[in-house]
Amino acid sequence: MGHSFCTQSTKKIQPSGAILKYFLCLGSNLGDREANLTNCLIKLKKIDAEVIIVSSIYETEPVGNCTHPWFLNQVVEIEVDIDPFVLLNKIKKIEHQLGRVKSELDKSPRIIDVDILLAENKVIHTENLIIPHPRMHLRNFVLIPLKEIAPNVEHPVLQKSVEIINKNCQDKSEVKIFNLNYS
Repeated sequence: MGHSFCTQSTKKIQPSGAILKYFLCLGSNLGDREANLTNCLIKLKKIDAEVIIVSSIYETEPVGNCTHPWFLNQVVEIEVDIDPFVLLNKIKKIEHQLGRVKSELDKSPRIIDVDILLAENKVIHTENLIIPHPRMHLRNFVLIPLKEIAPNVEHPVLQKSVEIINKNCQDKSEVKIFNLNYS
C-alpha cells in the first residue's frame, strides 16, 4: 500500500493548462491481466501523466454474477495538465493500442478498461463523459481500491468520503487482493 495525497481542490474552474488530479479505475479480464494493467500504466505515463499513487491489484468478481472471467482491478491517482475531455480521448486511444475491442455489450470481457472516476471536484454530465463516474458508488471493485489510496477524498455529488460511501455500499460481489504467483 502506498501513501495517499488526497487533499481536495477548492477551485471551481481550472484554467487551460492547469494540472488536474484524476482517479482512474483500470480493469482487465482477458489475456495476461496483470501485464495489461502494467502496460496501461506505462501508456498513461507516456501522455505526461504523473502517477502519484497506485492501489494494490484486486481480483474481482464480474458484476451481475455472469460466467465471464474474473477481473483484475486497480485504482490510480494521476496528475496531468489536460482537461477531462482530452484525457478521455487519450484513454480511448490507450485502450485501443492495448487491444481493446469495443463491444455492444457493456459488460463484455475486455483486455483493458479505463474509467475516469473523479477529476478533482468537477461535475461533468455530457453524452460522452460523466464525472464522477455514475456507478462508482455502487461498485466494490472501484471503492475498495480507491479507499486504499484515498479514503478521505469526497465525492463531489454525494458529498461523502470514499470511506463512508464504501461502508454504505450494497454491492456483495467478491473483491480480494490479487496474489502474485511466482514460479
